[in-house]
Amino acid sequence: MFGPIFIKPLTSRNNKTGSWRITQRPKFLQKNCIACKMCFLICPEGCIEGEEKNTYHCDYDYCKGCGNCAEVCPKQDIVMVKES
Repeated sequence: MFGPIFIKPLTSRNNKTGSWRITQRPKFLQKNCIACKMCFLICPEGCIEGEEKNTYHCDYDYCKGCGNCAEVCPKQDIVMVKES
């Protein structure tokens, strides 16, 4: 009989994956933010940080540029910009 096998999950926190971005990255305008945390919750990489209104930002070392954060922002306070 076999018991459960536990394996430590591999995440992008172990490997900087920001270089995977091709054309765009999010820019947090920090003007109309209402701290709803939707961007934080929707990010598949968990690379959005911040706790107070107008303080959310992205760790570009891990951001893949999917645009989910910009899409879900109710105040359009996150825009996708060309990778520089």
